[in-house]
Amino acid sequence: MSRKIQNLRNIGIIAHIDAGKTTVTERMLFLSGAKHRVGMVDKGTTTTDDDPEEQERGITIYAACVTFDWKDIHVNLLDTPGHVDFTAEVERSLRVLDGAVVVFSAREGVEAQSETVWRQANKYQVPRIAFINKLDREGAEFERVLGEIRQRLNGNPVPITIPVGEGPAHTANPFRGVIDLIGMRMLTYADEGRTITEHPIPEDWQDVAEFNRAQLLETLYEFSDEMTELALAEQPIPEDLVRRTIRQATLARQIQPVICGSALHGIGVQGVLDAVQAYLPSPIDRPPVQGSDPDKPDKLEIRKPDAKEPFCGLVFKILPAKTGDFYWVRVYSGELKQNTRAFCPSNGKKENIAQLWQIHATRKEKDGQIEAVGPGEIVGVIGPREAVTGDTLCDAKAPILLEKIEFPQTVIEMAIEPETTADRKKLAEVLEMLKRQDPTFRAQENSETGQTLIAGMGELHLEVIRNRLLRDFNLNVKVHKPRVSYRETISRQVEVTGECHRLVNGQQLFAKLTLKVEPNPNSDQQLQIFNRLPPELLTPEWHQAVMDELRARGQGGGPIGSFPLTKIRVTITGAEVNEQTTPIAMTIAAAQAFEQALTSADPVLLEPVMKLTITTPDDFYGEFVGDIAQRRGRISKTESFNGITVIESQTPLAELFGYSNAMRSLSQGRAGSSMEPFAYEVAPAEVAQGFAM
Repeated sequence: MSRKIQNLRNIGIIAHIDAGKTTVTERMLFLSGAKHRVGMVDKGTTTTDDDPEEQERGITIYAACVTFDWKDIHVNLLDTPGHVDFTAEVERSLRVLDGAVVVFSAREGVEAQSETVWRQANKYQVPRIAFINKLDREGAEFERVLGEIRQRLNGNPVPITIPVGEGPAHTANPFRGVIDLIGMRMLTYADEGRTITEHPIPEDWQDVAEFNRAQLLETLYEFSDEMTELALAEQPIPEDLVRRTIRQATLARQIQPVICGSALHGIGVQGVLDAVQAYLPSPIDRPPVQGSDPDKPDKLEIRKPDAKEPFCGLVFKILPAKTGDFYWVRVYSGELKQNTRAFCPSNGKKENIAQLWQIHATRKEKDGQIEAVGPGEIVGVIGPREAVTGDTLCDAKAPILLEKIEFPQTVIEMAIEPETTADRKKLAEVLEMLKRQDPTFRAQENSETGQTLIAGMGELHLEVIRNRLLRDFNLNVKVHKPRVSYRETISRQVEVTGECHRLVNGQQLFAKLTLKVEPNPNSDQQLQIFNRLPPELLTPEWHQAVMDELRARGQGGGPIGSFPLTKIRVTITGAEVNEQTTPIAMTIAAAQAFEQALTSADPVLLEPVMKLTITTPDDFYGEFVGDIAQRRGRISKTESFNGITVIESQTPLAELFGYSNAMRSLSQGRAGSSMEPFAYEVAPAEVAQGFAM
């Protein structure tokens, strides 16, 4: 499969839930000719939401990939979830994409998850365009959404189209088309968005159009000396120069071109596709990918998007299957061919590349098997067995290790237990398969109780997992209520010495090890370990034994409620050894020192606190303020517009189980909310005492 790399566009559709991402994707497929009928989210007939759970709930849960051609470009498009519980799907998609279309609802504007996906796009330095959708809805306000993008996202939105009217047909000034500020013409849409008719700008909209075009040009002068010179000479500025300047500034992430419309009726979506073609990058417009030499971590390795470079790709998603897992791989350099082998530097093993497939939604595309792909492509691979999400695949003769994908910690867990012994083995296999698919899902069996604890990003996340166990895998499991995933840390620095004076298998062992253990509040790691001793005092063999034991202890539970440890720094500061010292002696001394340090360093319980965003009619503002206070929450910001108030608070997750029902009760069903992890904070003493009893 050979395509011109400059004609490739790897893009994602990202947004808050219900902003219209999947509807935009459906309309793109329809307008490009890839589909002959537009699927509807409400009817469960969309291409990318092909999972039964997605169709039932009317939301996207799993990122889906579709490919299509638009004019002279080929688009690999990832439709991503908007719900915060599935933010890992957005994270790993943005890691491998070159550009993004951020969708905003003209009614709700910038919402909680809009901020999250914008931050993720910033993190991976992804150029983006914005589509302000749903301008035909009651309460739509184009200018307000632009202002929120500037203020809440620190963006630089630059409208290249503006709406003619806002709101539904029965209002005084309904949305009925858009004005193209580059060509200065009005566009109306018919035949589900396929037919665009150009009109002169209506006289009563002429001043508005000229004002907005002047603002567009004023913004672009900063990025083009040629435009500035023409403006100073009072010469007309050619359309192609305006478009080139917009592209240059977009690729540099200095602006975000804004298109407006209504995806449900096809209005403006052709403008989005044209903007993808004109302003978003191809793989060669992005910087070469950087990594390290697996054998020399300090040595920088670079791969250009060139077929002549050694092969390099990143596994960013795995769909488990009994017949062989389906790996999604972004190829950054070189060629990947079927019936070959690729090296995985993370585990030092070679992986088979048995088959290559084009991806359609979350499946292999029918008749889509291909022999080879070049740089910039996204491809489905069957054959690898050991690689996991975030692993690099490369040429064994030119190894490179790309930066892995970092995923947030889980905040909620739930106990499940199989009803029969036969189900126990099957459950373990299924959970391992689900862990390969979802990097934010955790599962661990408690050998004492026989229960398995599964952990995820929120109530909905665990509910979807539970439904899959029951529906997709026919597992008979008892499901317990979700509970908070607490963490433990320490609150002060201590220095302790662990000793080993033991007779083990007839051999006298001796070792002393001194550790300085202290809080490490600015780290997201569970445990950071440093050694201050010279090799002659702590030989490599002894050092390895100590490190292995400390890491194992760090992955265990703390003294309060056996919850995972976090934000702790350990420094090896001293040791006493003699002829009776062995690695086992060092292991025993390290274990004793670490356990002694945990109990004497004033351990504290940490609880997950969520950023809770509530959108409510003004009438119910007081009820929500009182309710948040009762839930130990603190309000950080409120904003009001058009009779609607947005309340942002930081509230402990333990107080938010079943919150959607309480919210409906407080607002007569008229409010909405979303939440995302904010931080782990010290839990009140009474909560910690409950576990110590």
